[in-house]
Amino acid sequence: MSTFISEPGTRLGGRYRLEDRVAAASGWAAWKAIDETLARPVTVVTFEAGFPRVREVLTAARAASRLTDARLAQVFDVEDDWDNAYIVMEWAAGDTLDDMLASGPVEPVAGARIIAEAAAALSVAHAAGLAHLCLTPESLRWTSGGGVKVTGIGIDAALSGTSAEDPALADTHGLGRLLYASLTGMWPGPDYPALQPAPFADGQPRRPRQVRAGVPAALDDVACQALQMPGRDGLVLQTPGQLAGALAAELPPEEVPPAMPGRGEAGPRQPAESDYWDRTLPPRGQDWRGPRQQRGSGSRARVAVIAALALIVVVGVVAATSPLWHKSGPTSQAQVTQPSIAPSQASSVLTPVSAHGFDALNPQDAGDENTNQAMNVLNGNPEGWSSQEYFTAELGHLKAGTGLILNMGKQVRFSSVTIKFGPTPGADVQLKVGNSDARSQANLASMTTVASASGIGGSYTFHVTSKTAGQFLVIWFTKMPPASSGHFMAQVFTVMIRGTTTSS
Repeated sequence: MSTFISEPGTRLGGRYRLEDRVAAASGWAAWKAIDETLARPVTVVTFEAGFPRVREVLTAARAASRLTDARLAQVFDVEDDWDNAYIVMEWAAGDTLDDMLASGPVEPVAGARIIAEAAAALSVAHAAGLAHLCLTPESLRWTSGGGVKVTGIGIDAALSGTSAEDPALADTHGLGRLLYASLTGMWPGPDYPALQPAPFADGQPRRPRQVRAGVPAALDDVACQALQMPGRDGLVLQTPGQLAGALAAELPPEEVPPAMPGRGEAGPRQPAESDYWDRTLPPRGQDWRGPRQQRGSGSRARVAVIAALALIVVVGVVAATSPLWHKSGPTSQAQVTQPSIAPSQASSVLTPVSAHGFDALNPQDAGDENTNQAMNVLNGNPEGWSSQEYFTAELGHLKAGTGLILNMGKQVRFSSVTIKFGPTPGADVQLKVGNSDARSQANLASMTTVASASGIGGSYTFHVTSKTAGQFLVIWFTKMPPASSGHFMAQVFTVMIRGTTTSS
């Protein structure tokens, strides 16, 4: 029996319960489903018996599963039984670009940022040998955590049988169409009926500035270059990485969001192609259509210098005056009674060397509470870390707690820990200190709880009075805040630690 004709309630692989069919075409269907083992929503793609491209789709899905960039929707599982094949992918919650454009074009600089992020993510995919080739406004989402998510990498093309002689050029053109739609609210072609087609002249769409007043000239030019319509300098863009760089050069570096402290505090990392544009995200939760002051772009050299100086200043200010970027959630009893103790003069900002999920009470869980996201907390990735989703605030009564563990690389005595949690209050959190990262109940029991708070959300500072020293710091959740999916989930975006190193 084909999984394609399964109904809501059907379980695949003994764990994926189909709930709602969200898309379908000739020979395949996409479902919102629940992974009952990990208590989280997922997307499941099933196939009609005899679907001719099953092998190509499964091959693409396996290749996509090796991508680790948080801006690309992940592939979790592939079942290659040809008669009952299916793919399990990340459920990308949030508004699609199509949703954002429902009431008109988005604010130009904000629209350029979302496309720059998508272009950079696709550049990572192309470096791994994968292309999208089927980009539409439904391929991009603005997630509840405040980041960009690209869906369908490799898989959408395999489902539709789409190919290209020059995949990089094809995806750059696709991103150019998305940028054009963001700037104008129109689609530069006849093949996306959800948007009004843009006016054409001499076989090409009119420039964005000819369609909508107020589009900055620099962004107008980049959109034309991505659509292979030569810009003012006669150049065209041929790869997603070139598009990401061109947009970054025209976006004001002053827009580094204050809600993302810690960029740089987490210690050095190897420079990547994305380092110069990934600082252009809007603040989490910022409406893409919100008013924003426009500034001239200036020369590319000046932009790079200003961006570097701005980043140094932000890091310096955060390190010296962390309260400036606090944005505390609703006051809880713990917040009222917790003593306000200033860090000692000898304390300094300390940098963890690594981060991992810490599902100490369920060591059989191969995902270890989303370890694959843990380093986002240290390297400035705006996606941050999220726990698995649970059916109740008390972790579905499956275990007493779970969390994130930070390896300090040496013995540390902590004085304060400032954490940016998700914006929704309701988390009960303990900070634990120990000397092992072993996933066992015995190791957890050996750790010392040095601070705690209840009902918190947003940025929160734990003041530590305990003299306990240890190499590992655990952010341990015993109660989860509600998530947009209707379940419960913890989030951590940044961590700043103050303390002193000790030899004992």
